[in-house]
Amino acid sequence: MTIGDAFDESVAYYDEWIKVALPDYDAIFAIARDLIPFEMEKSIDVLDLGAGTGLFSQHVLEKYPQARFTLIDVAEEMLAVGRSRFKNNIDQFKFLVDDYRQINSAAEFDLVVSSLSIHHLTDEEKQNLFHRVYTALRGGGVFINVDQVKGPTANLEEIYWSDWLAKVRARGADEERIRESIARRKAYDKDALLIDQLQWLADADFVDVDCVYKKTFVGVFYARKP
Repeated sequence: MTIGDAFDESVAYYDEWIKVALPDYDAIFAIARDLIPFEMEKSIDVLDLGAGTGLFSQHVLEKYPQARFTLIDVAEEMLAVGRSRFKNNIDQFKFLVDDYRQINSAAEFDLVVSSLSIHHLTDEEKQNLFHRVYTALRGGGVFINVDQVKGPTANLEEIYWSDWLAKVRARGADEERIRESIARRKAYDKDALLIDQLQWLADADFVDVDCVYKKTFVGVFYARKP
């Protein structure tokens, strides 16, 4: 089964699940949205990598109602939910069923975002993607990535995931959904260390590189193209 197939299988419940599976969902995306530096009246061009059902783009649209969006994902059914989500703004949206590892844009976007997707790539693919994102941004453009972070030790990894399991169960998560999530993680996740991800962004020539928020295994990364 491909990763696109795996996430298409979750499409009926994904939006509800992710808000349970990410216990600090509201805080994380509020921080991510607040990091976008442009005037709210500006009609910015946004690229959403691994966009899924369009949740991150929805947060951006709330702040920038005139923005133009390109959503890319390999999961066709997930993107179909995005099309429905944005039906009232459909002229502002483009949807691409494609592998974002191959993006080949040059200075087309003011903002590139991604959430809980890039950790599915190998370390080498992450590094290559960061260079491609840099090229895709206009000068002054920003890359904001909400993603998983590998614990620097096996003990911390265990602490992070025990904490996650306790929190999602406390929030009433269905045990079947938990098992499905763990199965997807084992099959597809390739988390990288925080320090490595920051270095790879700097190596791609980004400036102002930082993880501006981190709680256990989730971080909000910020990087700017000069």
